[in-house]
Amino acid sequence: MRLHLSAKFRQVLGNAKDQASIGRAIIQNYTEKAFFDIEVAVVRATSHDDCPVDDKTMHEILFLVSNTPGAVPFLAEQISRRLAKTRDYLVAGKTLLLIHRLLRSSSRCIEQQLHIAHTSGHLQIGCCWFMMTQDHPSFAFLQNYVAYLEERVGWIINQAGKLEPVMSGGTKCSRYKEKSMDLVFHILPKCQEFIGKVLKCSPVDVWSMDNLVQAATGSILKESFKVYKTYSDGIAALNNMLFDLSKPARDLACGMLRKASQQTEDLRVMYEKCRGFTGMKSLDYPSVQAITVDHIVALEQCSSYNNTRAGSVLKRSGCERGFSVSTNLRDSVTCNDKFASTSLFLLPVETKISMVWVGFENEESDKPTESI
Repeated sequence: MRLHLSAKFRQVLGNAKDQASIGRAIIQNYTEKAFFDIEVAVVRATSHDDCPVDDKTMHEILFLVSNTPGAVPFLAEQISRRLAKTRDYLVAGKTLLLIHRLLRSSSRCIEQQLHIAHTSGHLQIGCCWFMMTQDHPSFAFLQNYVAYLEERVGWIINQAGKLEPVMSGGTKCSRYKEKSMDLVFHILPKCQEFIGKVLKCSPVDVWSMDNLVQAATGSILKESFKVYKTYSDGIAALNNMLFDLSKPARDLACGMLRKASQQTEDLRVMYEKCRGFTGMKSLDYPSVQAITVDHIVALEQCSSYNNTRAGSVLKRSGCERGFSVSTNLRDSVTCNDKFASTSLFLLPVETKISMVWVGFENEESDKPTESI
């Protein structure tokens, strides 16, 4: 009975705080009425009651932001202020859900402007300090959810509907080899960072799955499905080019494979766990391909064997006679000896072919060939 009255009292107090926030918005005297409407809509979407973010309110916010110049920075500041001031679990969680729904709103313009607002400091996702001092499992989820959203705001939904990281520079690759290198050494590490944040949001048990945690976990899972497709493509490209890389790059690639081996196993366990929760059984879970440690060890041993073989070939080929051969597969082979040993060609050799046409004089081509 005492707990019931305490919950009722918190709900009444929370509703009073929401009305006070709306009253403060009225006396702000904004130059644009849309700014007042946005502030009120944010308060309604993140109210103290135990209800999910209302779709009607969400659509209202999207409409106001899309049709009001300069509305996205203002919206970001209102969300950040709401997070910084609240001491309530429901308000903090619903505010984080509001940010996530804005990022998934299918409006590339709003998504990009939120990324800019986060970079410029208008949108501060991790400013809710009271969550960091709580030991309850639900607050632990919110802390991990904050870390996930900090990573998620650095990704955008492309025209194909896939998530891709926002890369600095924006350079485009023109050749297939360059695209593969960009996928492996730029995009794959970002995918591993993203999947790492997803794994930390894995629900502990069914008892910690309240409405707020379930709604957030469902959105996280759907986005992880999209990123895993790029993740698996990057692993496949890494396996294909492993022996074409230089020794330092190959060591880095093996480290990425070891991390991927652990992450894919953890991701498979997380997906199997989430399949048992109500409301998540019907999601389109991908088939997670396992990367065994034995496979990685075999690749490392084969790579080490190739380096040892290259060194023995160089030793037998007479490097003391002036040969300069690099074990880096991208480097060329230079030779100062007139007669090179054929064993050198066990290594890849770069050959440059001249494109200049050379004409030869006709040296008595009309004379009959003398028989020998």
